[in-house]
Amino acid sequence: MSAVRVLKTENDSLYDAVMALQSVEECQAFLSDLCTPAELEAFQERWNIVKMLDQGDKSYRQISAMTGASTTTIGRVARFLQQESNKGYKLILKRMRG
Repeated sequence: MSAVRVLKTENDSLYDAVMALQSVEECQAFLSDLCTPAELEAFQERWNIVKMLDQGDKSYRQISAMTGASTTTIGRVARFLQQESNKGYKLILKRMRG
């Protein structure tokens, strides 16, 4: 079996595990077991940046001052929010708006 196939299978298993979560509490417990506190903090920071960028009323510098994130991180998040083909951020923002 090739390394690429093994990685795809492992990723599918992780995605399946996330899809099996049924509540915020379950998600919090799973992510707390899976990730280090620093990783969780980084995820939370990026998600906060996504929400601020989506509002569209703050500059990168303002977001950096509010979150402590570098403008490089903010630029990367903005690129994925606006340009990349994954559209994961946009999907979740849309769903959370109802």
